[in-house]
Amino acid sequence: MPTKQPPQSQSTVERYRKLVVKLREQDVEVSAIKARLEERGFRGSYMAVWRFVQQLEPSKPDVTVRVETAPGEEVQVDFGYAGQMIDPASGEIRKTWAFVMTLSWSRHQYVEFVFNQQIPTWLRLHRNAFAFLGGVPQRVVIDNLKAGITQACWDDPEVQVTYRECAEHYGFLIAPCKPKTPQHKGKVEKGGVHYVKRNFLGGRDMTTITQANQDVKVWCLTTAGQRTHGTTRKQPLVQFETVEKATLQPLPDTPYDLAVWKQAKLHRDCYVVFDNAYYSAPFRLVGQPLRVRGGGQEVRLYTSDYQLVATHERATEPGQRITNPAHLPPDKLPGLVLDRAACQAVAADIGLSTTALVGRLLADPVVDRLSMVRRLLRLREQVGDERLEAACDRALRFDEVSYKTVKRILGQGLESEGEAPAVPVVPPAQRFVRGAQELLGHLWSGPSWN
Repeated sequence: MPTKQPPQSQSTVERYRKLVVKLREQDVEVSAIKARLEERGFRGSYMAVWRFVQQLEPSKPDVTVRVETAPGEEVQVDFGYAGQMIDPASGEIRKTWAFVMTLSWSRHQYVEFVFNQQIPTWLRLHRNAFAFLGGVPQRVVIDNLKAGITQACWDDPEVQVTYRECAEHYGFLIAPCKPKTPQHKGKVEKGGVHYVKRNFLGGRDMTTITQANQDVKVWCLTTAGQRTHGTTRKQPLVQFETVEKATLQPLPDTPYDLAVWKQAKLHRDCYVVFDNAYYSAPFRLVGQPLRVRGGGQEVRLYTSDYQLVATHERATEPGQRITNPAHLPPDKLPGLVLDRAACQAVAADIGLSTTALVGRLLADPVVDRLSMVRRLLRLREQVGDERLEAACDRALRFDEVSYKTVKRILGQGLESEGEAPAVPVVPPAQRFVRGAQELLGHLWSGPSWN
């Protein structure tokens, strides 16, 4: 019988060793290396190349260095999918996410379920979490979700402008993780989100998100807070209450006013559109893009380089127009702003006689005198309130109630005199200036008219 040959111990890739080493130094992948070897006559398998590379580069042990923090120094924040819950507003079943904020020292945590991860939700969750903890840590470690980081970069991450404003309000530093390194916030990844899924959510029947949020707060203070933590070997709630809570920064006097930023163009009517309402800005900026900060109570308008140009109370209903008269062109302002009520208010500010005269003009049952009243009130810019009030008083005394009369009194300087205003006198009508006989000639046979 033929002698059985021992299995081949040398790799079919051995003859290409120098080339493989060179390509691996250039970080060329195994599949690409196999293609380069085939160009040189190699007929082996992908696994043969992979095993050869593994022999060249023995695996290194995965070493982890644990980072410990001082009490109050840091919290870690994360979102995790939490299954489906009922929306009490609509009755619909919707996807839900769990927001978890875990204190790195004590491991005490705050949990809340939400339907989205948008910017307003992200900011509201921070506000709720800090209120639950009764203070603010020095640093908040997050991953690179868009609500917090608009441009993920380890060297120079670009923070979302509203989140930056929130951090300034509460006084914490934002510490984004290196992209694709969830282990940098392992305290909230393993002991937070995963623990919530395994323990609180595990085996629960579907419920409304409102009920789930009520239950999870109790769970944070009981089951989660009073367990013996697997790493610290202590109870998170006890560690928090006895040590860490006192090291947190105090909450500001008022909660952060949840704000949303967007860019909007100032249209030719001197308004920007934000959240289906209209807000005025200085007319000199027409056509320029503005940055709009929409808070819960007010709306602020900034130039592209964040120079504040307008502040308004937030509109209470869609389509509402919020106007600062100083933002509008002066020559367009009177006809837009001075309605009947505003005219009466301006007249009252000037004096009693002006108020009475304006009241009589506006009370005309046939002709709309509003434009006349506006012109009359603008006379205060030329002559002052005292002279305009005296002119209106004189016009009333002589029962000559009109804009022309008041303007003529002021033009002739008669407002301080007791004489009647210079009103044109219409001569009495005359029947004829000649006799009837002269007018009719031979046709007249009656007595002459003298």
